[in-house]
Amino acid sequence: MVNLYSTKEVIYLSCIFLLLCSPYAVAQDTTSYIQTLNIRTAKIDTVLTIKALFEAPNWHPDNYLIVNSKGKIYTLDLGSKKLTVLNTGFATECNNDHGISPDKKWLTISHNDKSDPSEKPYKSAIYILPVTGGQPRRITPQVPSFWHGWTPDGKTLAYCAERNGNFDIYTISVDGGTEKRLTDNEGLDDGPDYSPDGKYIYFNSYRTGHMQIWRMLADGSKPEQLTFDENSNWFPHPSPDNKWIVYIAYTSDEGQNHLFGKDVKLRLMNTATKVVKDITPVFYGGQGTINVPSWSPDSQKIAFVSYSVD
Repeated sequence: MVNLYSTKEVIYLSCIFLLLCSPYAVAQDTTSYIQTLNIRTAKIDTVLTIKALFEAPNWHPDNYLIVNSKGKIYTLDLGSKKLTVLNTGFATECNNDHGISPDKKWLTISHNDKSDPSEKPYKSAIYILPVTGGQPRRITPQVPSFWHGWTPDGKTLAYCAERNGNFDIYTISVDGGTEKRLTDNEGLDDGPDYSPDGKYIYFNSYRTGHMQIWRMLADGSKPEQLTFDENSNWFPHPSPDNKWIVYIAYTSDEGQNHLFGKDVKLRLMNTATKVVKDITPVFYGGQGTINVPSWSPDSQKIAFVSYSVD
């Protein structure tokens, strides 16, 4: 049996160790290239080059990105290139699982709540706060929980969570309450993101012994495998117009891991035909590149992060 407790959580623990225990090494060694990609022309524009580890851009229609670094959340203005810390109150240990509500008024974050009574080593819980900043409100009662998707009506969150040693996909009301488990297969299920019509949840799963892209109906029924290749495929994100799925592909079999510092590429799937094509060359990335929804509102571009290490 695969020890799932040592996959996603160890990855996050490793990242937290690097960020919190070795900040100077990260700051000196890692350069982040926050970029946008036009899916039709394949043109890549670098918005910001910064010698620090930044991750997981979300694209707000008011022409800025939301990213995270060293536990904090930032906004990055696409015009001025100005990087500004967003007020997240007490939540100063945020990871790279965050996202903007469908009405663009709210932000979900996943924050390591050290005060949680759980004995688990990493205590990520999901919170909601105004997208302009403010005091977070906790949503998930149990840890660890890592946000990945909103329903189109803004009433429900989808996330990956470990319960009893297995990482599966859950949903919960934005008002909190009882969570609902949608998957129960042996093997990691992660990265749930809703289609814009609310019909499907797209996700990545190791249930076949190889990480591939899947989708299921929003109630968790009728799972369907969508990719069948030799890559390790992660984090599918449907476009706002529901025509495309973008995801990250590790070019080698990484098992259930999605580590930083690997050869990866971004791929694009046509939702109607299921035809897949590369939209970037292979680059240095992985954890932090495109964990969360990052489409532009017009479905023409995506935001992502590539890296270099000195």
